[in-house]
Amino acid sequence: MTKSVDPWRLVQSGISLRVRVTPKSSVESVFGLCETAEGPALQIKVRAVPEGGAANAAVEKLIAAWLKMPKSSVSLRSGAKTRVKLLHVHGDSSTLVRRLRAELCKAGAG
Repeated sequence: MTKSVDPWRLVQSGISLRVRVTPKSSVESVFGLCETAEGPALQIKVRAVPEGGAANAAVEKLIAAWLKMPKSSVSLRSGAKTRVKLLHVHGDSSTLVRRLRAELCKAGAG
């Protein structure tokens, strides 16, 4: 079986997106791609602390803004207490993949 080179996969009603989060950062941004034990992931940093779900909420908000979507379109699926998280992004899969690739190119990771 071939490993995926993308941090996302198509799922019903959208995409599943893997991210690796650094909380308590001085900036909030998506920095491109990185490798994790689970596979490739978007590398992101958020200012929020990892307490009471604050960092998870910041991750959802950042990804939604990065993809120019409403925050309600992004939800945490797994990894609430770990750095590597799996998000569900609700929407048209092909449109979401185009947006992801375009934004990664802007970030210099595509």
